[in-house]
Amino acid sequence: MKVKLYLYTRFERFWHWSQAFLIIFLMVTGFEVHGSYKIFGYDAACRWHNQAGITLLALSAFAIFWHLTTGQWRHYQPSFDNLRGIIGHYLIGIMRGDKHPFHKSEERKLNPLQSLSYLFLKVVILPLQLVSGLLYYYYNEWINWGITARLDGVAFLHTAVGFVLLLFLVVHIYLTTTGGTLLSYTKSMFTGWEEVEE
Repeated sequence: MKVKLYLYTRFERFWHWSQAFLIIFLMVTGFEVHGSYKIFGYDAACRWHNQAGITLLALSAFAIFWHLTTGQWRHYQPSFDNLRGIIGHYLIGIMRGDKHPFHKSEERKLNPLQSLSYLFLKVVILPLQLVSGLLYYYYNEWINWGITARLDGVAFLHTAVGFVLLLFLVVHIYLTTTGGTLLSYTKSMFTGWEEVEE
């Protein structure tokens, strides 16, 4: 039997879609800065990329504050309960039509693989991307700050992490299609409500 649970608050949904838009926009402008295509023009792409990066930094800082003050950080606590079974479900079980081995609840809305993935994204990947982007942006200040790193090394790191984010985005979008219907998970990120097994 299925029940409807209110799993995603208004702020979580605003944060999710704002972060998604900013990351996609940063990829579009970032690839243009690298000369992959021309949409805005190099100067405009640089300017928009920098502004979107600063906006993502501000959004991330506010989201950290929100997670800490509301207790929502607990959903990202690492758990290894049935991790092998969940990985097996995504690799094989989902193709056979097996039921998901994890049941969402208001106390635990992320399965162990999700919590580990999102924790890694928020604690390692996004900070690496933001710090390397800020270093790149403030390159002319490096001498004053005593930084002796090579610019091409920082640029490579920033681009490499951008590709990791692109891979995460592709996998994330694919996994949103694995709910009860093709768009049920996406719908829940608009409404906040999700149908889950009781």
